[in-house]
Amino acid sequence: MTDTPPPAITRSLFALSIFYGGMVCIAGVLGNKQVALGPVSEIGNWAGVGPLAVEAGIFAFLLLVAVSSAVAELHGRVAASRLVQIGFVPLIVSMLLSWLVWALPPSPKMMPEYRDAIQLILGTTWRIWGAGIVAYGLSQTLNVTIFSALKGREGAKLLWLRAGVAGVLSQVVDTLIFVTLAFYGEFPIAPLLVGQMLSKVVLSLVLVPVLIYLFVALGRRLDGAPAD
Repeated sequence: MTDTPPPAITRSLFALSIFYGGMVCIAGVLGNKQVALGPVSEIGNWAGVGPLAVEAGIFAFLLLVAVSSAVAELHGRVAASRLVQIGFVPLIVSMLLSWLVWALPPSPKMMPEYRDAIQLILGTTWRIWGAGIVAYGLSQTLNVTIFSALKGREGAKLLWLRAGVAGVLSQVVDTLIFVTLAFYGEFPIAPLLVGQMLSKVVLSLVLVPVLIYLFVALGRRLDGAPAD
């Protein structure tokens, strides 16, 4: 009896999948910081926040959008959808590990400022975690669906247009879902929704098409390389 050969997987799908899993895990950590993109404002309680104020996790999330779209371009909608589904595994495991580390007693040798800072970062509420899971699943699935549907209409042309449309719409949905589920009832969310949508739409239009071209080019280069 001979061993069954492992299922074939291209170099590009293997590399992009590993990168995707890493970005899924780090996005939530980076999201604890809000960054200012543009001139600094010194107005009221928003001191130090520029006209494009956005949580830093958006940078990892834009990479997720770009990678899933690149996989859809290179390997089809089914492979991209499966990538999004498998992404739930590192996302949920990283959340559980964060809760475990938060719950464990810190070493008495830790410097108090470091101890308090990491406890604050790891101690995210279950409501925010849940909002992140739902927003990730729906927005990423929407991105792959729109990107693939547009490709079905116009073929392999206009990659930049498909990337921009899918990226913008998925980011709008991501913001609506996450902000509503995480913060509704805690404070008025309309200003936050408007600011986050504007920031994410601008970043999606500027960065996502470029990133997808880069990932697609990298994937084709990897798949064109000779086997070891």
